[in-house]
Amino acid sequence: MKKLMVSFAIIAAVVIGCKTNTKSGDAKTLTVALEPKSNSTVAGTAVFTEKNGKVTFTAKMTGLKPGVHAIHIHEKADCSAADGSSAGGHWNPTFKKHGKWGVGEYHKGDIGNFTADAEGNGSITFTTDEWCVGCGDSNKDVLGKGLIVHEGTDDFTTQPTGNAGGRAACAGIIK
Repeated sequence: MKKLMVSFAIIAAVVIGCKTNTKSGDAKTLTVALEPKSNSTVAGTAVFTEKNGKVTFTAKMTGLKPGVHAIHIHEKADCSAADGSSAGGHWNPTFKKHGKWGVGEYHKGDIGNFTADAEGNGSITFTTDEWCVGCGDSNKDVLGKGLIVHEGTDDFTTQPTGNAGGRAACAGIIK
């Protein structure tokens, strides 16, 4: 009987361990590279990780002018134009006014501002349940969109862009 209980405990531990490993494997991660635009030197990476119904977005950039910069998701994963204009306007599938995320109306692409240090390095982390990675829901899916780092600060008021200035870097959010 004791041997049977030990065997059962081992089997249970293996099954529980497998379930834990499977659960941690449920996260979807997509990494994209930001490339310089508009004669800037801005580069970096952005990572979208979806887990438990939420997407965590983390971007790390170099080559920025020190100060505050905006970052937005745009309509298209097209970074072919020298100035990044091929990415289109802000991603706004719900047809809301531009604004600050979580305050009144805002585009799904209105991520916000971040600060670059004296060496031109900046980063931002953002988590939301209003996005997904490859789910196919046109109101939530970030796949097929573009990520733009702007030269200036988003004022969260000016329509439809936030007066954030030129496009310093671009990445297609694609697999």
